[in-house]
Amino acid sequence: MHYASPRQLEVFVQTVACDSLRGVAELLHMTQPAASMALAELERLVGGELFERRRGRLHLNSRGRALLPLAKELLERHREFIGFDTHGIAPGSELRIGASNTVGNYRIGELLGPFARAQPDVRLRLRVENTRVIAAAVLDGSLDVGCVEGPVMHAELQRRRWGDDLLVVCAAADHPLAGRRGLVPDDFRDARWVLREPGSATREMSERLLAQLPTPAGLLELDQTEAVKQAVVAGLGLACLPEVALADAVAAGRLAVLDTPFAQLRRTLSLLWQRDQYQGAALRTFLASITPSAKPSPKAAQPAR
Repeated sequence: MHYASPRQLEVFVQTVACDSLRGVAELLHMTQPAASMALAELERLVGGELFERRRGRLHLNSRGRALLPLAKELLERHREFIGFDTHGIAPGSELRIGASNTVGNYRIGELLGPFARAQPDVRLRLRVENTRVIAAAVLDGSLDVGCVEGPVMHAELQRRRWGDDLLVVCAAADHPLAGRRGLVPDDFRDARWVLREPGSATREMSERLLAQLPTPAGLLELDQTEAVKQAVVAGLGLACLPEVALADAVAAGRLAVLDTPFAQLRRTLSLLWQRDQYQGAALRTFLASITPSAKPSPKAAQPAR
């Protein structure tokens, strides 16, 4: 009987994250032919290919998706067996963490700080994408855990509140609405808006807001919060963005927060992980390190005066 080695399993699991054997070879300090041979041998052992090869990239096929959770569990259990006498997280442990845009760019210290300081030997790999992409990556196993801004409901995902995020409507500092108190929906007639891309939780919140307002005069779509912010600074339109992303521009007098008492713009930040996946010591410890933050004060965002 033939058995898959930990090295073969490691090559398989890392190929999911890297999309190419070249990246896996660099990560695992192997030659590319050695990585290719390890994957080919594993595919021979399990009786078929685990990836589709498309334009030089490797994408999990149905067989690979079915075997990935088991391969990750076997690797984690092997690490724990080797490091049993440490009574903690095994040496060489790794966590693949996904974060949606606001968390990944503005709140990453809050998310990773306590764990990273307490467990400096665990390798952390962070991927920043929009909420839809992060949720899909947690589902297919290429990420161990995600932190997202929008509501994600899926039978295979466990969801736990981490904190809250406050969004505000912003404009260039010299915009006619800047500094006005008690704005109402009709004040936004003929306004132009700058939006995030579909799949972004910020885009979803923006669309809810726009549903309460007169039809926009125009829309500009960008795929990064910073790009949206700079477009607003340049006077290209209004935007609904996370308050935490605007602090520097508001303090510098380049952006104004508009007073929109009719809009409810608070959302929940959530941790996501696969409901039935095996949780190794690293993932268990990471989840235990995340303490839900207090809800932001309703007065956290004050309009420019």
